[in-house]
Amino acid sequence: MAGRILLVEDDPTIGEVLTSSLRSHAFEVRWERTGAAGLAAAAAVDLVLLDLGLPDLDGVEVCRQLRRGQPGCVIVVLTARSAEMDVVVGLEAGADDYLVKPVRLAELHARIRAHLRRNEGAAGPAPVRAVGDLVVDVTRRRAGVGGRELRLRAKEFDLLARLAAEPDVALSRETLMSDVWDEHWFGSTKTLDVHVAALRRKIGEVAPPASARVPAIVTLRGYGYRLELGEPADRPSGRRAAGG
Repeated sequence: MAGRILLVEDDPTIGEVLTSSLRSHAFEVRWERTGAAGLAAAAAVDLVLLDLGLPDLDGVEVCRQLRRGQPGCVIVVLTARSAEMDVVVGLEAGADDYLVKPVRLAELHARIRAHLRRNEGAAGPAPVRAVGDLVVDVTRRRAGVGGRELRLRAKEFDLLARLAAEPDVALSRETLMSDVWDEHWFGSTKTLDVHVAALRRKIGEVAPPASARVPAIVTLRGYGYRLELGEPADRPSGRRAAGG
């Protein structure tokens, strides 16, 4: 599988190693060393590998601008920042994935292939899924609540579509990570929680108040999540919790 990759990395040693390795796997790679140059080069790529420690712009801000300008592009943060708060901030800024240096090249290639494969597969034919007033059109990659469109990032849409495929079914964290991200996922599943929080917020923003026809993403503590229709009293917060 080939693809167009933009590497935004200021460290010359890391940049050279990654560029050489990716090209050896038939990827088309463009390497930029600053945030500004990366933003300027992001118009026609499939995936961005983004370092957060850049010399000119904060990498989190670069991520936000990339997401606004290229909503369909996969953004993978590749950084030495390993604290949980850094992971959350990066994901909330729009990243689809977060890898901490040093990263094994085999793992990096597996993640890249998984992301690109899922983006390609998303364009295939699939049914329109409706859960109450929520409609998910997988073929057109559009979702809405009561006729009001949800503006979702790529992985947010994929996660919502997976939940809507089996409404009222408890889906484990492992199942969701495997089906939406990668069957060989390494490391923390915090990315799942961040994307669920974003979906809850966005559904709540467009949902009519006190509507029992808008589904909620229910937390199943110690297990995973379930998409189900809530009761009218649940709608102001946009969520329900099961067991917390």
